[in-house]
Amino acid sequence: MEFSDELISHLLKARTVSALTGAGVSAESGVPTFRDPGGIWEKFRPEQLANFEAFMSDPDFVWSWYQHRREIMRDVKPNPGHIALAEMEKIFEKFYLITQNIDNLHKRAGSKNITELHGNIERNYCIKCRKQFNEVDVSQKKVLKCECGGLIRPDVVWFGEMLPYDELNFAEECAKSSDVFFTIGTSAEVYPAALLPLIAKQFGSYVVEINTKPTVISSDVDEVLVGKSGEILKELVNFLNVSIKSVK
Repeated sequence: MEFSDELISHLLKARTVSALTGAGVSAESGVPTFRDPGGIWEKFRPEQLANFEAFMSDPDFVWSWYQHRREIMRDVKPNPGHIALAEMEKIFEKFYLITQNIDNLHKRAGSKNITELHGNIERNYCIKCRKQFNEVDVSQKKVLKCECGGLIRPDVVWFGEMLPYDELNFAEECAKSSDVFFTIGTSAEVYPAALLPLIAKQFGSYVVEINTKPTVISSDVDEVLVGKSGEILKELVNFLNVSIKSVK
């Protein structure tokens, strides 16, 4: 892929770079997306599964579905896009990774500075005492209970719930302070995360969208790279490593 001189110039001068990732990044690893044809949402209505009221009315049903999702994600591996983003932590002085994904693939790829806006499916907590439960047998299809008597739920953000305040506030600060801001594999339709590229643009960042197809914000960003994020990011990181060595 050809990268514009403007993009490379901004990246070589950048001290702070941030990236927002969505379901499209993990889809390349085989994780089903919720909005694409054939995705999980076609098989179940979201309101049946991903909200607190549904969990309380039928906790075993909701828990078993999340256990099924954990089984799927246990067998998938980080793809070149995840790995390239982990490599970017070594390239830039400050690199912040913000994700809407709950699959933990960024951490498994080696990224350390991760802000999870929608939680992490590998974590769970008691709805009564908030104790964390991170080691759960995926074969256990009935909801677990804490020793305090409370039900244990997945540590993910459900419909109708607020995003974690500290994580969202930090993500907004990253957007405001970035020299370059990537929005990768996201539909730009899930708020408030969809506002982050626009905030970055407002505060002077060079905003780059990477996606397999245009989105509702494509006309608002500085540059659009169309294609698979794994291929594009791998090429971009290789190009940057060569460019940095040549400068030195």
